[in-house]
Amino acid sequence: MLVHGSVIGGRGTWSAQRSLAEQFELVVFDRPGFPPNPPVDRVDFESDGALVAELLEPGDHLVGHSYGGIVSMLAAASRPERLRSLTVIEPPATRVAAGVPVVDAFATAGQELYAAAATGDPNVFLRTFLAAVGSPFDPPSPLPPDLEQGARALAVERGPWEADIPLAALGSTSFPKLVVSGAHLDAYDAICDVLERELDAERAVLPGYGHAVQRHPEFNAVLASFVERAR
Repeated sequence: MLVHGSVIGGRGTWSAQRSLAEQFELVVFDRPGFPPNPPVDRVDFESDGALVAELLEPGDHLVGHSYGGIVSMLAAASRPERLRSLTVIEPPATRVAAGVPVVDAFATAGQELYAAAATGDPNVFLRTFLAAVGSPFDPPSPLPPDLEQGARALAVERGPWEADIPLAALGSTSFPKLVVSGAHLDAYDAICDVLERELDAERAVLPGYGHAVQRHPEFNAVLASFVERAR
């Protein structure tokens, strides 16, 4: 099961993973508020985590990118008996590394950015956000309808700095974990370092694609190898 992050829905986020359908059954989850779903007034990692948890079936492998990584960790903690493995890609779970200066600065900058979202232009807000998280994506202007909806969903998103990840509960589960980062932003590296240690996780570092690590040409092989070993 593939869970996308902010702005772009499941099909856009995981387009580079389509070839994995030759080896695995892929379930691409489109979170509430993102196309093809209708807009929502609030996006929240807790309610999305509960939705994903309800969809999990025994033996599933859960993969979450960015905000979807937070959603996936919460879902995994609530239904660990259903999972065969968990993979997270640069989740902005800043509380797990609170006290690390670059992480604290990243969280503060995120709070300031989101505070300006309600009154800001979606196009400007989206571009500022993408630069802040290290995304290489350069959206067209004006924004097409799907991207504008994604930008508006981002503006009503509950800040990821509020997420409390149950590290002890996740660390005590028996299913394997994989943490993936792109070596492009110190805050993400620090967060992934903590997750690797506290979850006793495998770690992969795939540089050169910014926050879109899943687009790295080696990502599919890394993920497939991990999933095959996990099952």
